[in-house]
Amino acid sequence: MLNITVQKSAVLKQKPADEGKLGFGKLFTDHMFLMDYTAGEGWHDARIVPYAPLPLDPATTVFHYAQEIFEGMKAYRTAEGKVQLFRPECNAARFNDSADRLGMPPIPTEDFVQAVKALVDVERDWVPHSDGASLYIRPFCIATDVGLGVHAAKNYLFVIICSPSGAYYAEGLDPVRIYVEDEYIRAAPGLTGFCKCGGNYAASIKAGEKAEELGFSQVLWLDGVEKKYVEEVGSMNIMFKIDGKIYTAACTGTVLPGVTRRSIIELLRDWGYEVIEGPLAIADVMKAADEGKLEEVFGTGTAAVISPVKELDWEGKAAMIGGGKIGPLTQKLYDTLTGIQWGRLPDTKGWVVPVE
Repeated sequence: MLNITVQKSAVLKQKPADEGKLGFGKLFTDHMFLMDYTAGEGWHDARIVPYAPLPLDPATTVFHYAQEIFEGMKAYRTAEGKVQLFRPECNAARFNDSADRLGMPPIPTEDFVQAVKALVDVERDWVPHSDGASLYIRPFCIATDVGLGVHAAKNYLFVIICSPSGAYYAEGLDPVRIYVEDEYIRAAPGLTGFCKCGGNYAASIKAGEKAEELGFSQVLWLDGVEKKYVEEVGSMNIMFKIDGKIYTAACTGTVLPGVTRRSIIELLRDWGYEVIEGPLAIADVMKAADEGKLEEVFGTGTAAVISPVKELDWEGKAAMIGGGKIGPLTQKLYDTLTGIQWGRLPDTKGWVVPVE
């Protein structure tokens, strides 16, 4: 268990008067969590301090060799005013999987969760009250050695910051158009596709800009070997309801193992759906659309929870889904998962962790 010291900010920021204008990741709370790692000593000096810039030498290795990982989580306020987290131990486990792949030290799950809870408790007044809004939590870890040699660092900094964020769908679920990327790739076997590290996101920006110029909201990535099988969308995992069955890419090293993805699969199987985790060729998806068997497509992720898809575009061909409207299963999944997260529905799965 961590011994966390707390230094409160002498001057608190003014909280937004209109939570409908929060946006995403633009405003930050009064405090942040910091903890240092030193080789031979391990993690030490866990502390909550006023939010401020990090003083880093220009030769700090994270700037040059990208030893860094992060997570994305949320804290939710219930109608009764309680504050709660959603499956934080899953984020901790994924964080450590990312750390292992990038040669960084793990953080014990209980310490990770304790740190998140401690910061959210200090910042609980920042957790929004409005429907659909939440406190976004960004834990991250960076290498802090100074020098230009290429090797695993001996010093690291673990940081958690928080940002009140508005409802992702301010006017209800809005189905999106997806561009299937067949030139660039996001990941390949043996690389870092399963990690939540900045390099994966940096490498996806160019394809995302291309899709945006063409009028699409997101990129659907194909596998990096044959460019044949669907993997994931830019910021989400993706699922296809074809002829009553649910298909999604397996988490075998090239796909991010999403916490929302995992939760959705559990719900679907509880409801009696057959969920097939494995290869699904984009050609078969388009064929299913032509035959009227592609019933629903939706992305899953922390930010949007569920993102319905109304169109897939591949090699100049468009597959239209559900008449451009959200499908009944997609809506049920969204209502159920957000109901659990915000405390509107009972948590029968043990997913909710109160911040007390």
